[in-house]
Amino acid sequence: MNRGPQTTVLRPLNPGLQYTVLRPLNPGLQARGGARGPIWQNRSVIVDCALYVDGHRRPGSLPVEGARAAATAPGSFVWVGLREPSPEEFDLVREEFGLHELAVEDAMTADQRPKLEVYDHTLFIAMKTARYLDQEEEVDFGEIFMFLGSDFIVVVRHGEAAELASVRRSLDSQPDLLSRGPAAVLHGIMDRVVDAYGPVVLGLAKDIDEVERDVFSPEWSNPAERIYLLKREVLEFHAAARSLVEPLERLTRYALPAVDEDTRRYFSDVYDHAAKAASQLEQYRDLLTSVLEANLAQIGVRQNEDMRKISAWVAVAVVPTLIAGIYGMNFSHMPGLRSDWGFPVVGGFMALVAGTLYWLFRRSDWL
Repeated sequence: MNRGPQTTVLRPLNPGLQYTVLRPLNPGLQARGGARGPIWQNRSVIVDCALYVDGHRRPGSLPVEGARAAATAPGSFVWVGLREPSPEEFDLVREEFGLHELAVEDAMTADQRPKLEVYDHTLFIAMKTARYLDQEEEVDFGEIFMFLGSDFIVVVRHGEAAELASVRRSLDSQPDLLSRGPAAVLHGIMDRVVDAYGPVVLGLAKDIDEVERDVFSPEWSNPAERIYLLKREVLEFHAAARSLVEPLERLTRYALPAVDEDTRRYFSDVYDHAAKAASQLEQYRDLLTSVLEANLAQIGVRQNEDMRKISAWVAVAVVPTLIAGIYGMNFSHMPGLRSDWGFPVVGGFMALVAGTLYWLFRRSDWL
């Protein structure tokens, strides 16, 4: 009986090895020849699962199943890192650490606003990561969801804008800091994410300066589309940074599960950086609005200048055209029609009137 393609979890013989999830590249692909079976793609969902005791990492990696039971000694905790797990793949983690189903649903759904929620004795933190793509002039967003308990921290990462391996290496070299427990890991991750906001803000500022120069350049240009797209990126980034300020303020000022008073002090610096980024982005949003209005005003001014030039040239041409039209009506009795001096006099008169109008319009800066 063909049950269709299955998602298979292979549990290693050596408990120190991490899980590897194998997925079919083409779910509709059937086995050929009976022996070869479907083609599989190797994807690591569990990035790392480690036990820390008194700030020091124990060698090797733990299997998720039974990982929390390993953190029984005082000063020990488990740090689990996952990347874009499916709900089925996350079930084992949820059951092992007793995570609330609403928080798990948010972490699986992704596309959440930054927030901090308390479920019993567990904290759930959602935050946006960001990096600036200079060529595309776009902010590439990712998401990080963290479940924090007294003896564990589970980190779920979505997107390419969040690289946490360097955070783990940095914290592993600071056992004194890690001895504070999972809250130290939470601080390290949030600090790295907010620090990464700085280059994004600078990238946006550079492009905003460029569009300002384009708008007020003497050369004709209309960067309205670029201004609009930049403003959209600024608005989205501002929403992410501003929403993160409130969770950081709570971590800094209020007593929360799994975050002791000494560790709370470390979050104040992260709070300041996030608030500064939100403030700068608010200024950029207002500046882009002003630049767009200035660009539209300049377009109106330039259109008026073009209309004045067109009107001036029409006025210069209308007198010779009118006189030529009158003499082209083929009447028999018209002044100078049969005179030798008729054509030079009429031509000179037309040139005089046209020249006078041209001089007047030049003097008025219409031409």
